[in-house]
Amino acid sequence: MTDLPARPRLSAMEAAWVVARRDFVAVLFSRAFIFFLLGPLFPVLIGGLAGGIGGAVQRDTVSVEVGLAMAPADNAKLRAAADRLAPQLGSALPVLRDVPEAAGDPAFDARAFMEARRGNYAAILTGSLARPVLVGTDGQVARWQGPVALLAGHATEAEPTAFPDVAAELVATSAASEKASRVQTAQAAQLLLFLLTMLLAGMVLSNLVEEKANKIIEILAAAILMDAVFMGKLFAMLAVSFVGIAVWGLAGFGLWSVGAGAITQVTGFDPANLPAPAVGWPLFLALGVIYFAMAYLLLGAMYLTIGSMAASVREVQTLSMPATMLQLMVFFLAAYTIKQPGSTLELAAIAFPLSSPFAMLARAAMEPELWTHAVALAWQAVAVLGIVKGGSLLFRKRVMKSGGAGRDKGRKGASLAA
Repeated sequence: MTDLPARPRLSAMEAAWVVARRDFVAVLFSRAFIFFLLGPLFPVLIGGLAGGIGGAVQRDTVSVEVGLAMAPADNAKLRAAADRLAPQLGSALPVLRDVPEAAGDPAFDARAFMEARRGNYAAILTGSLARPVLVGTDGQVARWQGPVALLAGHATEAEPTAFPDVAAELVATSAASEKASRVQTAQAAQLLLFLLTMLLAGMVLSNLVEEKANKIIEILAAAILMDAVFMGKLFAMLAVSFVGIAVWGLAGFGLWSVGAGAITQVTGFDPANLPAPAVGWPLFLALGVIYFAMAYLLLGAMYLTIGSMAASVREVQTLSMPATMLQLMVFFLAAYTIKQPGSTLELAAIAFPLSSPFAMLARAAMEPELWTHAVALAWQAVAVLGIVKGGSLLFRKRVMKSGGAGRDKGRKGASLAA
């Protein structure tokens, strides 16, 4: 009997492509996937749970600082009056900060300063104590006009009998109001990213458990590198997820086209009123797709590692619960850091792989810098590879026993099956 020439072994990329194509077709044309598309009807209710923290973040992010651009003596009197009244009035008073750019500059233009969106002031107080002028947006001027008049009166006299009129000079926008509005976009993007990731990443775990039960995964592991098997499964499920998102997006667009007015009236939500992100809508949407892919791959790789350690469906449920709780905590951490840009807490959320996509997507809504996204995406890709490598090693040690005899036995079984 003539021996057949041995076929060259597939490279890691080729093997990953074969596994991805097989899983993609198998999942996409299954009946279970059709029912899976109905899943978003239930997780949307989770949005209400994030409402409390979202409102707290937005309230804390709105600036309560009023810049002082008066004469130094008047500024000092206003701050002294604020210190005297703070124990009684507390948060009803603005936080007074000297505007460094106005110090010693008689030609300082507060209106131009605000319109240039410099600083983070809700409004700027100019003029004098007798005739103060508050420069800011309509909403901020209406909010602080009364407290400023109270402070100016107490700064002029210890026991004032009358308060000066505070003139208003309105601007279209300011850095503080723009930052506050972008928080809404950041929160909405984070919540959507979290819901999609949690809803779709579970497919990776269920797929691996099913193949472990019928021994398919062991045959694949004996024939090709386990790293390629994991990567193929991850990207197959990611492609299936994009198909599901496309279906949900088309369904949502059709529903909105038919009943936009009724939906807005009932929910109060209108996408047209959503503030534009700092990087612009086209780039923000592109980053949203990329960060969803990275969040999915990171969580999916972790689920694959969990699946490699589980021997039964019940054990999978036990092991996956801490991972799900961890992801919830990661989401709330990233949501909380919106009000602390540049802080140690935000940098920690960016550095931790599982929270990094959420924190960076919020940063895209709040800050215009782009180089930070390139660094974060590179780090997230390294983290995905590291988790996949660790999961594959763990699988070989626990299931394939990582020994030569075990691998040879698997290869022999695969050859006989062929």
